[in-house]
Amino acid sequence: MTDRQRTRQPNGASSIYFGKDGKWHGRVTVGVRDDGRPDRRHVERKTRAEVTKAVRELERLRDEKKLRKPGKAWTVKTWLEHWVENIARPHVSENTYDGYEVDVRVHLVPGLGAHRLDRLEPEHLERFYRKMQDSGSAAGTAHHAHRTMRTALGEALRRGHVPTNAAEIAKAPRLEEEEIEPYTIEEVQRLLLQASKRRNSARWVIALALGLRQGEALGLHWEDIDLETGYLRTRKNRLRPKYAHGCGGDCGRKAGYCPQREQVRREYKSTKSRAARRTIGLPDPLIKLLRRHLEEQEHERIAAGEAWQGTGYVFAQPDGSPLVPNTDYHHWKELLQLAGVRDGRLHDARHTAATVLLLLGVPDVVVDAIMGWEPGGSARMRSRYMHVTGPVLKNVARQVGDVLWSSPDTN
Repeated sequence: MTDRQRTRQPNGASSIYFGKDGKWHGRVTVGVRDDGRPDRRHVERKTRAEVTKAVRELERLRDEKKLRKPGKAWTVKTWLEHWVENIARPHVSENTYDGYEVDVRVHLVPGLGAHRLDRLEPEHLERFYRKMQDSGSAAGTAHHAHRTMRTALGEALRRGHVPTNAAEIAKAPRLEEEEIEPYTIEEVQRLLLQASKRRNSARWVIALALGLRQGEALGLHWEDIDLETGYLRTRKNRLRPKYAHGCGGDCGRKAGYCPQREQVRREYKSTKSRAARRTIGLPDPLIKLLRRHLEEQEHERIAAGEAWQGTGYVFAQPDGSPLVPNTDYHHWKELLQLAGVRDGRLHDARHTAATVLLLLGVPDVVVDAIMGWEPGGSARMRSRYMHVTGPVLKNVARQVGDVLWSSPDTN
């Protein structure tokens, strides 16, 4: 029997043989197909040495679970569109899905969609990120697209569609963390003074004193606040509204401005983590302010009559309907202008609250509970949010001076 003759191998074992077409062939069992039959991969080469090498490579990829599944190869476009709609959408929050969908539709599919998914390389991604920024996209936008791609490819890797996650290897766009300057105590007092002249004044006191996120503050219901014992619980997060045309698109406007628009997103969801579902004690002045706010809302309810929407929100519109986050943001910007305070993000109020806790010397474990930080990442969050201010630096300098220059010999 010559070495070109085919010998029977045990079930499941790889086989190498010389075919009637004058080429060497190899067959490797790599798994089971969807219909239950063995998944046998075929390779052919001109020499036995070449086909043996190819068979050994298939066996290696099979053993390392890096072999692509059978069937028509995915492109980046077909995989991302399938992933974002059928895999990500049912299992992530509305806001997270919106971020994924924009990255896929606006950036990733136009820029990378034609690549075969299993042949996508880290260099393709790195060149794409540079092109995004050269075209005017911010580094943060490119970085967000990278995170979306890394998540999508991670799912493709788990399902055997790609041998490696190219986004895990590619260098992410560099982000320089912006230094946030919290508002001073004097600026906070000016903001609170101006807020006291406006509707929903307690909204800004809660932001600056307790550091609630925007969604947490706007998601508060009266059932979450106990004014007798003096605490509130954060359990709900107000979501940005999303609308669809009620006219079938005939109005010619965007869905949000359609006269017959329909709300297609729920108003709120449960807070995102166990740490975020927290109980916070209320300072006495804030309890008094919330009592007055409740009385004012009752007057608005009487004035609205049958038009009143009894949604139970602490901070609502004059007819009782929930506040829109975008409107709330513009109210914050107006407040800064009226108070004569420098411009800043609404989230800077949360930085300010964390800094005040640092100035007061509140223990770290209490700070974590108030701010809603997970225990594992609380140290990193404290370093990001809690800024070392002038009074703290002076206090440390005084303590060092007391230690080093307190003895007569040193003096």
